[in-house]
Amino acid sequence: MTDASDRRKLARERLRRMRESAKAREQSALAAPREPSRPASPAQPKDRKHLREMEIAALERDIAALSSLTDPSDATTLDIERIRSEVSELKRDVYLHISPWQRIQLARHPQRPYTEDFIRLLFKNFSEIHGDRNFADAPALLTGMAWFRGQPVILIGSQKGRDTRQRVARNFGQAKPEGYRKALRAMQLAAKFARPVMVFVDTPGAYPGVDAEERGQAEAIARNLREMSRLPVPIVITITGEGGSGGALAIAVGDRVFMLENSVYSVISPEGCASIMWRDPTKAETAAQALKITATDLLEMKIIDEIVPEPEGGAHADHAAAAKLLEPVLARAIEELSRLSPQQMIEQRYDKFRRMGQFFA
Repeated sequence: MTDASDRRKLARERLRRMRESAKAREQSALAAPREPSRPASPAQPKDRKHLREMEIAALERDIAALSSLTDPSDATTLDIERIRSEVSELKRDVYLHISPWQRIQLARHPQRPYTEDFIRLLFKNFSEIHGDRNFADAPALLTGMAWFRGQPVILIGSQKGRDTRQRVARNFGQAKPEGYRKALRAMQLAAKFARPVMVFVDTPGAYPGVDAEERGQAEAIARNLREMSRLPVPIVITITGEGGSGGALAIAVGDRVFMLENSVYSVISPEGCASIMWRDPTKAETAAQALKITATDLLEMKIIDEIVPEPEGGAHADHAAAAKLLEPVLARAIEELSRLSPQQMIEQRYDKFRRMGQFFA
């Protein structure tokens, strides 16, 4: 029991130091001068966040060790539960107060759930559709038919890879023209059989290669924008990671647009913006701040409809919990849209996108 008591004191002390450190950072930020200063290196905030994550992980290990050493009937169990609750609160605080650049790192996390993960966790009897019936298949975009809560739907989603081999096979989630034409083919099937379309977006953008341009990349994206705007079935979009440029928008014209808490949605990547605006890609962190690409910024500007919360530690930490939080949001959207006639749906969709950006005029 002495060992358990010592570990409990150690956990308390570690927690106290972390809280004092967080308070000092907050006071320092409030006292900082308002004049613009040279931004910190993009690696610095990431390193600070990584250190805080390591401290929290150490605390969680202490709690696990304490739980194994303590008798469940002992009064100290309540103390351990209080420490666990405080650690959970601290964990939430770490992910609540992070910069746009840090959100991007989370959106790009290699363990973040991809379309295949959401299909496995949320849908049944998925049957994939391959090829655009014109040139080839496009592994960077998944399309197919499935069942969602007993209702048949059409699924479209970006797919990256977990390792180098998968990433190369999936073209790093960057679709070529045949991918967008395949997606359009699936949407036309949805219109024919009156099935809702559910889209999961996680792509840095459309593939910029010469072969893609030769086969009409811009035309394929533009055609999707036009056809999605007048598709007579519900379209529900979820930005699950990166929503990059026209490559994302080509499958993201919908009646409801949701974003996971740590996802991003932008006309250009911060690195690309920094290279154009300042001729200096190291200013990507400054660009991320200026672009307003986080879910909170986009909800405030009414570009998206709702932010879907993620589990503690981010969606990459628990795919099943992330899917469980997303499921009722998708179900509610499908139910609301199913009450509308096709004409009402198209008119609302048109008005939704026409209202975007009016505050800039």
